[in-house]
Amino acid sequence: MMWGMVILPTLGPLHLMYPRYNAASVLRQIEHRRTSTAYFASYSPEGLEQGLWRDRNDLVLFELRPLVDRGHIRLVGLGENAEVLQHEAELFAEYLGQLPAGEEAKRNLAEAEREVWAYLSTPRLPQELASAGFVEGLRERLGQVVEIAGEGPATGFRAERMAQVARKLQEDGDAPVVLVDVLDYPELLRHFPNAEGPLDLEPSEEERARALMDRAWRLDEEDEWRSLLAQLMEIARPEARFLAAQIYLAAGQTSDALALLEDLAKDDFSQPEYLPGYLLARLGQLYDLAGNRERAIRSYRGVLALSWAPAEAREIAQAGMRTPFRVEG
Repeated sequence: MMWGMVILPTLGPLHLMYPRYNAASVLRQIEHRRTSTAYFASYSPEGLEQGLWRDRNDLVLFELRPLVDRGHIRLVGLGENAEVLQHEAELFAEYLGQLPAGEEAKRNLAEAEREVWAYLSTPRLPQELASAGFVEGLRERLGQVVEIAGEGPATGFRAERMAQVARKLQEDGDAPVVLVDVLDYPELLRHFPNAEGPLDLEPSEEERARALMDRAWRLDEEDEWRSLLAQLMEIARPEARFLAAQIYLAAGQTSDALALLEDLAKDDFSQPEYLPGYLLARLGQLYDLAGNRERAIRSYRGVLALSWAPAEAREIAQAGMRTPFRVEG
């Protein structure tokens, strides 16, 4: 049995919901262990290298990628064929619907999966994610999926994948820091029940800034927009300025939003990797609202010329190329 291992669950886009366990929090958990290498149980080496995580909106990896590129940390994928096997789960529901009486099973499966996401959508503290109560609650809900559809394609062969990862970690003989998708988390813990999980660490300034920006990404009518805007303007990051422009736009102050994004576009806005696509797409829309179709087209083309951009940003750009953007209502 291995001792000293650290297993940290990652939540993909759900990190936006966790102010005390956001993407920057996970990075802090890694740094706290003073390691130069982190392993990822839910990705293959090829998946990490090719950036397949970007289309899954895996926020932790967006946070880690600059550090990896600068050589500050090494990230090692452990999941052999992980992406191919996980894709089986995405195809399984379609397969179910083609079977006799498959529609009922498909509905039951969808309901079980909704219960999993509802459980995970409740914000928790880091130490709660490491608790036996949380892990058992998630394991129980994931077990409902297995009861309906079996262990295999419906779960992306989760048990098999995590067993392979466990063997690799045991062969290594070290006490590593391991990142794992939260859906794979309970299964990996079966192999390492004594592994240490997330700790209750004092939030850093980076975590506080990340939590504030995450709140702005989820902007709601009940939020204190003026206060949120003022706090964003105090964060010296391109993403914070972009989100401040989003608030101006939501408030109908399009000229303020345009001025802010034009100023931001003169500087380096290459990180995080999702920002260039979103910024150029929004800039195109604001130019359309200002009646400057030529600049709007130029911005939309900028999105489509990127080697990668979020699907939403590309859709905005493609729509903007066809028809000038207008605010409805």
